[in-house]
Formats: sequence, C-alpha cells, structure tokens
Amino acid sequence: MNERYAAFHALHRPGRPLLLPNAWDYASAAALAAGGHPALGTTSLGVAAASGKPDAVGATRAENLQLARRLRPLPVLLTVDVEGGFSDDPTAVAEYVAELASLGVVGVNLEDGRPDGTLAAPEVTAAKIAAVTAAVPELFVNARTDAWWLGVPDPLEQALDRARTYREAGADGLFAPGAPDDLVGLLAAEVGVPLNVLHRPGGPSLAELGRLGVARVSTGSLLFRAALGAALHVAEAVRAGRDGGQPTVPSYAQVQELTRPDEAP
Repeated sequence: MNERYAAFHALHRPGRPLLLPNAWDYASAAALAAGGHPALGTTSLGVAAASGKPDAVGATRAENLQLARRLRPLPVLLTVDVEGGFSDDPTAVAEYVAELASLGVVGVNLEDGRPDGTLAAPEVTAAKIAAVTAAVPELFVNARTDAWWLGVPDPLEQALDRARTYREAGADGLFAPGAPDDLVGLLAAEVGVPLNVLHRPGGPSLAELGRLGVARVSTGSLLFRAALGAALHVAEAVRAGRDGGQPTVPSYAQVQELTRPDEAP
C-alpha cells in the first residue's frame, strides 16, 4: 500500500481515536497542520459557506477540488467530505474521487443523506462505495450514514443494516453523526469497521469515546462556526468600545507565515 494511504489507515485505532479537525480553507488547514495534527478533514458546511453556497445540496464539487489542490503542499494527510459524491452515477462519483486522489487526498466521506432530508437507498450508496474502491483501492472510504442526523425512524436498525451493506461494498470506516452517547459502544462493537463519531461540546471526551471503542472523532463544522463566532464577538467588542475578553488573535505576520506558499514535497 502507498505510504500515505497506509499512514492514514493506521491512524484509525479503535480505543485510541484519531482526532480529525475539519478545515475549510488554506489558512485553517495550515494552522491545524502547524499545530501538530497529522491528518485533517474538510467541513462541507465551512467549504460551502466560505464560497457563498448552501451545504449538503451538492453545490461544491469544484470548490472541493480547488481546496484539495491548494492544500496539497501541506505536510498533512487529507480526507475530503464529498457529501453524496455529487452524482447518483457510481462511475461519475468514482471518477471524481480519483481526481481528488490525484491531488494527494487519502480519504473521502461519502454520505447517504439526500438534499431532501431523506436517506438514499442503501444499494445506491453501496454502489458508489464499490465504484470508488475499485477505482482507488487504497483510499480510505468513510461511509457516513445520516440515520440519526436526519431523524429517520428506527435509526439504530437503519444504521446497523447500512453499516453491513457499506462494509460489504468495501467501506473502510463508518461515520454516524448524531448517534446517542449510550449507543456508541454498541455501534463500535457491531459495525465491523472503525467507527467515526462527531465531537459534541459537553459530550464524552476523546478518552471516554476511546474506551467505547471509537476509532475517529471529527469536529465537523464546529471549528468553522467557532471562528465565525469569535470574529463576531471581537467586532461587537470593538464597536462597543470595550475589551470583551476576546480570544487570542494571530498577528498579521503569523497569518502571512501560515499562508506563504512552500514548494510541494
């Protein structure tokens, strides 16, 4: 297996979860890489919002490619959220993911949630997974089921059935955002591939999730939303003429250092 793909697969250790921060542009990714994170994901909300587009409606196909190209020089392993693959044609999805892989991407999130708030038929998502794994066998395919995220009936049964179908199609991991804390251990034991959950402020810590058998914890859109919140907080404090206890703000020179292009390794 290619060294970069192998390194990313090896980071998924049930019981010792990978914290996967999600970036939305070069500056956020460069800052996180400089902070020592070996791998990063992208946040579909952040990428879409930063481009003035809605999330989860398949609108950021080009933006994901552009971002992957920009992030290629960074010393970090990158997995990209491709929503539902921007097509219902498995061949088109596989071709798109192969293009991302040619830019150095080592993994993708491929979800079964649809823009209308329903779940795609499991065989539709499975066909996409199978096509991607055939096109780029070493790439880490993280199959996302939105059974809880979209509030469908019988989410546990749906998630377990879909986990089996996606695993048989070649998925390397399962992402179950919104899964209740008291079901995480059951999911980790039953899905048959490394389990990825979404960090929830006030929820279980990384160590606690590790004890439940989780292999990967994503921040999702949290960092992007926190950055927006901090920007609004500081702007309001300045307008009010007060020191609002704002968070530490990187200096211009620090940001310039992060965004200075380096030669690709």
